[in-house]
Amino acid sequence: MAKITIQTLREKKAKGEKMTFLTAYDYPFAILEQKAGIDVILVGDSMGMVVLGYDSTLPVTMDLMIPHVKAVRLGAPDVYLVGDMPYMSYQVSKSEAIKNGGRFMAEAGCDAVKLEGGREMSGTIKAMTDATIPVMAHIGLTPQAAAQLGGFKAQGRDIKTAQRLVEDARILEDAGVCSLLMEGVPAELAEIITDRCSVPTFGIGAGPHCDGQVLVIHDMIGMFDRYTPKFVKKFREIGKEIVIALEDFKKEVTEGKFPAKEHCYAMPEEVAEELRRLYK
Repeated sequence: MAKITIQTLREKKAKGEKMTFLTAYDYPFAILEQKAGIDVILVGDSMGMVVLGYDSTLPVTMDLMIPHVKAVRLGAPDVYLVGDMPYMSYQVSKSEAIKNGGRFMAEAGCDAVKLEGGREMSGTIKAMTDATIPVMAHIGLTPQAAAQLGGFKAQGRDIKTAQRLVEDARILEDAGVCSLLMEGVPAELAEIITDRCSVPTFGIGAGPHCDGQVLVIHDMIGMFDRYTPKFVKKFREIGKEIVIALEDFKKEVTEGKFPAKEHCYAMPEEVAEELRRLYK
């Protein structure tokens, strides 16, 4: 697999080739996603919920994120890797945003960083891109602002908010974003934004017209069952398969069937006999 760069993604958009985009949080999943030919991996702050068990993404910090991003980079060296800027790692000031975005690039080996917000983040995005940090913008349903939005609700469903998102996309592109992620917006709106954007667009709950599609890996393989968003398709139920394997393990251990002879290391019989004699 050749190394995927932003130029690769731009060329795919120009050719109308759909792109694939999943989250990963560790080395084993990163290996599997690269083997499957996934174009883009996001080490998302969703890690806080699907890996660490938090009720939201807000407790996730830079110091939690960096080791996970490093592990994913090692597992998927050729995938386009995006680090998710945690809550309050970029909102406080432009200098903080540059510092933390720089950590993702220099320490963890990212190809870009992602941050949430529309036009209000344009100044920060410009400052980061001026500092050579490629930025993916995230508009629509922005989980870090869920309390302000009134919960995890779809956005842009009336003409006023839809027009605002179209304008946000233009403003963010002018600020220098390298790509755009749309979450929880109507397909018709995502199609208009995608057609108007020169940068690649990715959708999660944004319909089929985006340049690429995003899902949280634990959602799409059935390993996170606290709730399932409307836009999730479970391509496999790996979680259920794991539970079956664990139950089989417990059953065989308690019944004395595991480990069997083929799982044990042997010694010469004469040595075993001498050992038993000594410790009879």
